[in-house]
Amino acid sequence: MFRRICPPGAKWPDLSHFRKITKFFRQQRRYFLGDLHWWGTLNVSMIPTSRFDFASRPHRRAVTVWASFVATMTVLGGVLLVTDQGPLPRLGSSQPALGVNLGSRAIGSVLDTAAPLKQDQWLEIVIHDSGSQHGSVESLARQAQSLGLKGLGYHFVIGNGNGMGDGELHVGYRWNEQLPGAHIGGADGAWHNVHSVAICLVGNGEASEFSDRQMARLVDLVRGLQERLNIDLDHVLLNSAITGQSSPGRYFPEQRFRDQLRLNG
Repeated sequence: MFRRICPPGAKWPDLSHFRKITKFFRQQRRYFLGDLHWWGTLNVSMIPTSRFDFASRPHRRAVTVWASFVATMTVLGGVLLVTDQGPLPRLGSSQPALGVNLGSRAIGSVLDTAAPLKQDQWLEIVIHDSGSQHGSVESLARQAQSLGLKGLGYHFVIGNGNGMGDGELHVGYRWNEQLPGAHIGGADGAWHNVHSVAICLVGNGEASEFSDRQMARLVDLVRGLQERLNIDLDHVLLNSAITGQSSPGRYFPEQRFRDQLRLNG
């Protein structure tokens, strides 16, 4: 270092030489502190023992750059995943599961709507099953959305304890906003969708019976709708009677269901 600063033959000490020495160490100080500021902190463990220890600096910088790149791509991927899913299907609101038959008076408040009730529009009630033993409002809504609908196609859904509470009643947005359903296909489907209130029981009526709590809730709901909309028993229909499909299935207790409606009426 002495040879680098003091040329051969120079007299020592000399003021100009001291200035050169001071300038040299100042350069080393800037070089040293600049590296520490690049890392954003004065970390003692990072202080090099000599100026040549800074040869490892590119490696540390490369690690930091790659870590930042991976973090950025992770966040960006999460945003794309969310936006790729599209809008969430429309649902509605749910009422707690029932343990006993509460009667049509208890169901009255459930039938209140945000939009004015279109009493003259609703001429019949149609009962469906979901076709699967396990189901929820969300899964039914996603299924409807996959078919091009905006959300749940039924006005009401009643759970069986698998995916929803046993006897839990969900009031769909179509009822709350007094919108036509989307539950009947075929040549006459458009008319039925506009003029019928659709109720779906979670379950597969071709494979097993519906729960007692489901049926109790169904009787309450149908009877309440009959009173509110002035619909007689002859216009309480099963999907199978309209479309010929096996819904709500052979295990649906139609006779007992109608007897209960007559008894409660």
